[in-house]
This record gives sequence, structure tokens and C-alpha cells, in this order.
Amino acid sequence: MTDRAGASPVRTAFIAVTTLFFAWGFITSLIDPLVAAVKGIFTLTNLQAQLSASAFFIAYGLVSFPAAGLIARLHAARAILLALTMMIAGCLVMLVAANLTVYVLVLLGLFVLASGITVLQVAANPLAANLGSPAGSHFRLTLSQTFNSFGTFIGPFIGAVLFLEGVEVADGAAINPEARDAALAGIDRAYFWICGLLILLLLFFFVCRKTVSRAAPPAPSAGGTVAMMRDALSSRWALLGGAAIFLYVGAEVAIGTQLTLFLNSGEIWGNSDAAFAVPFLGTAMGSDGIPGVSLQEAGKAVSFYWGGAMVGRAIGSALLARFRAARLLIAFTAIAALMSLYVALIGGVGAGFVALSIGLFNSIMFPVIFTLTLERSTASAEATSGLLCTAIIGGAFVPPLAGAIADSAGLAVAFLAPATCYVVLCVFAFAAGRSDVSSKVETRSAH
Repeated sequence: MTDRAGASPVRTAFIAVTTLFFAWGFITSLIDPLVAAVKGIFTLTNLQAQLSASAFFIAYGLVSFPAAGLIARLHAARAILLALTMMIAGCLVMLVAANLTVYVLVLLGLFVLASGITVLQVAANPLAANLGSPAGSHFRLTLSQTFNSFGTFIGPFIGAVLFLEGVEVADGAAINPEARDAALAGIDRAYFWICGLLILLLLFFFVCRKTVSRAAPPAPSAGGTVAMMRDALSSRWALLGGAAIFLYVGAEVAIGTQLTLFLNSGEIWGNSDAAFAVPFLGTAMGSDGIPGVSLQEAGKAVSFYWGGAMVGRAIGSALLARFRAARLLIAFTAIAALMSLYVALIGGVGAGFVALSIGLFNSIMFPVIFTLTLERSTASAEATSGLLCTAIIGGAFVPPLAGAIADSAGLAVAFLAPATCYVVLCVFAFAAGRSDVSSKVETRSAH
């Protein structure tokens, strides 16, 4: 009876943790329509608009390792409370930014929000695995990650509905005052409701903090953070894996954040109704009756880029049971590179469908790069994981590069940036396939 009585609060705590996974996936994917919205609202270049992605993802590089030390001092429950407080503060800054119409405040709000999410991820991933019986840990973490993917799927659609009504930025046209006010009001509403949800989660976690604390795995010693960094930097494969994660996240985010503007451009779907004839896609986009794809309709279509990644994870899981991970990564990175090159060099209406489909091949890259690196790194798993999480900062650097290319040569040519990333990732996969996993064990034994 005691076990059954104790199971209910643990299950409730797991549901709350899973809600956190959904929340940070949803909040992160709002960056895609937000980039298109701020470009029009503040009359920005593509490079300047992509700084929104930079402000968000740079937090991963700056906060990941300190977050591990913070969790060691506060433990998981209090760290989650602090992370939610930081996210609430980020939402409040976004509300001020929307009301004062100050782009610098938008960047600050996104950085604070992402800093909280980074602390949350470091604390919540092991929690999801530990809230229940050890036998079900893999299932629980996979289930939580599925809700995270669902959040990234619906985020761009809702963001497009709220941020992009009547907003048009094609050919550098100035946004009209009514559309600008509507976009700002949409940003205000989105982050107001997100703030409300986070406050509810904060209150809930405060109430069940003792249950969460009991379920949390032991935290690493606070004094070990610097040692972990040194350990990670001493391993060649940890560094190679970090570089691979940097390029993967950079490529994925660079495509996602410019996809709305790309699909809306006249050379792709701006003057075509072809997308509306595609089942599900056309229905989701919801034609406004005006020929061509508007910015808002294009923003809704971006959900299918992230939806492809969600479906691809399920397909990839089945393929990984039959094929070696390195070989599958070679195939997926090579296909993604060729698709990006097609978009950059061929263009046209078909390039819009190709660009959306790249998400399908992004699907397995993060987990496979992660595991291939862990298998080969001579550093500890904790140190290697910390470096790989820090490398997510790639999402702060590749998107501005793509934005600069878009400003000088066009949105289609900007796909050369992610194409280059995928080519290098393919080389990484080849190298991993040729590397003997047991060499790591031998190296450690020698030491």
C-alpha cells in the first residue's frame, strides 16, 4: 500500500516534468516566426533579424557548465524553481519589449528566457529518467522528449498566427502601422500566456519540491565543474563531437529561422499556390484567398519542418535497430547536404518542398552524434555531455552567417551555410565509423 500511495505523487511530478519538456520545446520554436516578425516590426536586415536566434542560443554556451555547478549547490528541485523564475523574468522582459517596441530588449528577454531553459534542461533530463522505477527510465525520458518534439511542432504554427497577421517584408517593403501593432500585440499575448503557464508550473513545483528532491539523482560535486571542463577539453573525440553538435544545431536553426522568409519570397512560394494543393500542408496553411503564399501562411508551413524531425525520430529509431549508427548518420547528413545544395543552386517552387523536408533528415543527428561521441571520448560521460550541451551555442553563430549571405546573395543561396555544415558532419560520421569504440577503453586503461 505504501508503494502505491507513494506512486501517485511521483507520477504527478513526472507529468509536471514532462510539461517542462513541452514548454521549452514550444518556447524555443517560437524563435522561427519571431525572426520574421521582428524583421518587419523593426525594419531589420536578415542578419540583424537572425540576432534573435543568437541571443537565444548563446545562453547554452554560457550557462550549461555553470548550470551543472548551480544544480550541485541547490539540487534539482530548487534549481528548477530558479530556472522557472528566470524564464518568467525573460517573459516579462519580452512583454516590456513588445510594449516599448525596443529590439535590444527583445534580445535581452530571449537571452534570459534561454538561460532559464538551459538550467531547466540540465536538471530535468535526469529527473525524467529517475521519477519512477529504474526499469522504465528509458521509456520515461523518451516519452518526455516526444512531448518536447510536439512543442517544437506546434510552436511555429501558433507563433505565425499570433505574430505574422498582415505582416509582409518582401522586397524590403515597410510594414504598415496596423500590421505592426497587431504583430506586437501577438508577441505580447504569446509571452503573457507563457508567463502565466510558467507561474503555474513554479507554484506546482514549489508544492511538490520534496517529492522531486527525493527522486532526483545525486548531484555532482560543485567543485568538479572546472575539472569536468578540463577533462572534456583533453579528449579529441569530445572536441570533435562538440564541433559536430555546434554545426548540427547551427544548420538546423539557420534553416528554421529563415524558412518563413524563404518560403514567402517571390522566387519560391510568394507567387505560387502549389503548396495549397498538398494534403495536410495546404489545410494547415489555410489560404487567405489571395494568390501566392503570405508571410503568415509561410510561417505556418514551418511547423512541417519541425514535424518532419518528430516523425524522423520514430523512423530513425527503427532504422538504428538494423543499421550501424555511423552509417545512418553518413546517409542522413549526405542527403541533407544535397537537399540544401539543391535549394541554394536550383531554387524555384520545388525548393520550398525540399527545404521543408530537410527536417526529416535532421531527426537522428543530435542523438546519434551524442552517442557516437560518448562511445569514443576518453573524457568522462558527464564531462563529455557537458561539452556537447555547451556546443548547442552553434545556434547563435550559423544563423547570422546565413542571414549575412541572404542579405548579399538571396535567401536561397543562404542555404549554402547549412549545406557546408552537413558536409562537415558527413566527414565526422565517416571518421566515427572508422574509429574503434574499444580504443577509448584501451586509452583509459593505459592511464
